[in-house]
Amino acid sequence: MHPKNISIAEYSYTLPEERIAHHPLKERDASKLLIYRDGQIREDHYRHLAGHLPENSLLVFNNTKVIEARLVFQKPSGGRIEIFCLEPAPGTPTGTAAMLQTGRAQWKCLIGGASKWKRGQVLRKEIAPPAGSSGAIAGTDAAPAILEARWLDKFEDGFLIELSWSPPDLSFAELLHRAGLIPLPPYIRRPAEAADSQRYQTVYARHDGSVAAPTAGLHFTPAIFGDLKEKNIRQEFVTLHVGAGTFMPVKSRLLGQHVMHSEFISVEQPVIRALLQQLEQGTGMIIPVGTTSLRTIESLYWLGIKVIHDPAVTPEGLFVEQWDPYTGMDTGIAPPQALQALLDWMGQQGLAQFFTRTQLLITPGYEWKITRALITNFHQPGSTLLLLVAALIGEDWKDVYQYALEHDFRFLSYGDGSLLFPPPGRTG
Repeated sequence: MHPKNISIAEYSYTLPEERIAHHPLKERDASKLLIYRDGQIREDHYRHLAGHLPENSLLVFNNTKVIEARLVFQKPSGGRIEIFCLEPAPGTPTGTAAMLQTGRAQWKCLIGGASKWKRGQVLRKEIAPPAGSSGAIAGTDAAPAILEARWLDKFEDGFLIELSWSPPDLSFAELLHRAGLIPLPPYIRRPAEAADSQRYQTVYARHDGSVAAPTAGLHFTPAIFGDLKEKNIRQEFVTLHVGAGTFMPVKSRLLGQHVMHSEFISVEQPVIRALLQQLEQGTGMIIPVGTTSLRTIESLYWLGIKVIHDPAVTPEGLFVEQWDPYTGMDTGIAPPQALQALLDWMGQQGLAQFFTRTQLLITPGYEWKITRALITNFHQPGSTLLLLVAALIGEDWKDVYQYALEHDFRFLSYGDGSLLFPPPGRTG
């Protein structure tokens, strides 16, 4: 069956409200860990993760950093309007470049209280200097800032908003740090707290750009990284800026009617070389930490396939679309060959680092190229993330989730997690 004909109703389950984790545990690595391997389910805690991983494995992490994407304005009349910055507007800088813009930026946003905001009306707020600063010298961190928002256009799934600010030499990232709030997922039904600024962020977060955390990484601590090193388990880091679409359940009856959200990725040449070496040597598994890391490394394969088919493709024209894996373009092309082609193309283009977008949809029927196991949290019913899990471990996803529900595992972003090994023969 073609993935377009998959019925979403087959990938749903009942998630009681009390199973959703609304706060993180006091210690990151105290979260429970479900281990699925060879059809068997066991449980442990994240602090013992290294003991369940094969030696010489390569873990791949997403080092994106969550931005304070929620901006709250108060109208002179007293009405409250909240702007949730989703992604840079079409035709504007993306990724790191978007966060470095100064003075002005256009973003696609969701609006809370949109009915109170007339098109063209300017919202304005004054932002106090950062805590601990002194004075008010223009152009410094100690200066108060002024932020204005203008509604330019309306899309089917959001609004086009222009944000402008002074001092104009503040970057957009700096502005959000001073003016914004951490955007907790909609299923966490409470206001963001001061602790969320640290806990809804991985300890290795580096590059500003996500409106949601790569939550599988929230459990990792320096102690766990130390255990991994002792077992000769190496780490590599990629960047995928997580969009709000990651929370959205599939609303259509059939998967073919669903438009997969697009996200921006950034990968450096040494990371691709490390993946290539791991595949060629065959001495250890490649295990992404989180579905975003997984989608990034699997996207690298499809980028390599496209380069093989069109060596003259430009960086602007090279990206992954949601149905690419199901068109047969990969016939006979092994993952090492595809990664080597991508590296060669980057060399010809003079690119040490590659920026692009991926719309990769991984669903039952997907043929795995690079991933050999997965570390991930428990996902929403009827979501593309649950489809991804089903693509990896097959119908046993139902047993895994039923076990987690019956054994008091905590679900979703602040919840517990799992280490999933696919049945033999499901990956290459």
